[in-house]
Amino acid sequence: MATRLRTAHTAELAPAELRAVRALLEDAFEGDFGDEDWDHGLGGMHALVHDERGLAAHGSVVQRRVLHRGRSLRVGYVEAVGVRSDVRRTGLGGRVMGALEGIVDGAYDLGALSASDEGAGLYAARGWQVWPGRICALGPAGVVRLAEEEGTTFVRHAMAGPLDPAHELIFDWRDGDVL
Repeated sequence: MATRLRTAHTAELAPAELRAVRALLEDAFEGDFGDEDWDHGLGGMHALVHDERGLAAHGSVVQRRVLHRGRSLRVGYVEAVGVRSDVRRTGLGGRVMGALEGIVDGAYDLGALSASDEGAGLYAARGWQVWPGRICALGPAGVVRLAEEEGTTFVRHAMAGPLDPAHELIFDWRDGDVL
């Protein structure tokens, strides 16, 4: 089965392509993919894999900010990674991640993502590491600890240099799931 990988910014995707991505993600997440989840995956770069049936896999990387040890780091945050059910476990998720990792490594201080139980193995196998420290967000009322994200937040060191897990990662706030 021949596949084609394309990377494009959200602004370069036609409305029909965006509808296809949304449909793929709603199916991949078995209906647990809402409007806020959709919004989180927009505004950055997308990796799309097509096969003869259409869109087979997708992921995006968007810019976020993380405070760590008094520094504000530009983070390539991976979002909306999904593979069509009939082609799962065929390497397409890895192709998507390879394209996104190239973007992260070339343009950001750090890569980060929040993994589902189903996706964690893919990220770990590709060298992403579970962040061993505290996870927080800078919310409207100040810094809020996100203990439920600890153990599921993965990082990929790019240009940021060493991070110290004795100091938390404080992500920027957003509606819906903060991470």
